Amino acid sequence: MPERSVLVTGASSGIGHACAERLARAGWHVFAGVREHGKAPAGTTELILDVTDPGGIDAAAAAVGGRLDGLVDNAGIAIAAPLEHLPLDELRRQLEVNVVGQLAMAQALMPALRAARGRVVIVGSIAGTSALPFLGPYAISKFALEAMADALRVELAPDGIHVSLIRPGTIATPIWSKPQPLADTLSEEAIQRYGPRLASMRRFAAARAKTAAPVDSVARAVEHALTSPRPRARYLVGRDARIRATIEKLPDRWRDKIVSRALLKG
Repeated sequence: MPERSVLVTGASSGIGHACAERLARAGWHVFAGVREHGKAPAGTTELILDVTDPGGIDAAAAAVGGRLDGLVDNAGIAIAAPLEHLPLDELRRQLEVNVVGQLAMAQALMPALRAARGRVVIVGSIAGTSALPFLGPYAISKFALEAMADALRVELAPDGIHVSLIRPGTIATPIWSKPQPLADTLSEEAIQRYGPRLASMRRFAAARAKTAAPVDSVARAVEHALTSPRPRARYLVGRDARIRATIEKLPDRWRDKIVSRALLKG
């Protein structure tokens, strides 16, 4: 049997790094897509890859060759700001990385995946069904991935290619500790209107980060999606992801009151 191969995007840190490491330890040939040299995990094949760069995507497809057992579509960014004050170019950037880039990777690698009857694992988020205030841009992108996963799963089933979607909650990764310049450069009017609630949201996020699920819990779910004889269509990862999924089943007005009280009471 040929060595199993997988390409993981966004492998320089966080979920992507953990997935690449775990799969490499399990004996996979891992192509680790990173944006800077030297950022790929040990034991992987580094690919310099920006999912918004068509040339880089084509080069990655050429590097993996004619056969690929798995694609872990993970690369993503998180933009936070009140939607009223979100520059539309920033929304376009959010979608370009988190949605268009994900689909572009799947399109480019489909011949190799089809040759291996491989699998596609899309790293979404519980934010794809549970949008929180001030994280609207991020949630919009993750809601889109829900639709993409559903459509791809049915379209590719006749070729034996399974598509899974991972829905992590709060995970111990650097993505939420990165600077959010939009939220920090609001106008005076916006600060007066949204400032106290933004501060409360940040306090809540900081508190949740202290009890975040370990990043390897997501990597385990990704590995299961790639290797199980019966992979799931969706994987909910983390205690707070399960809580949020339950809250979303409530009537909308009840749901909104709970979110407001929990996140914005400051």
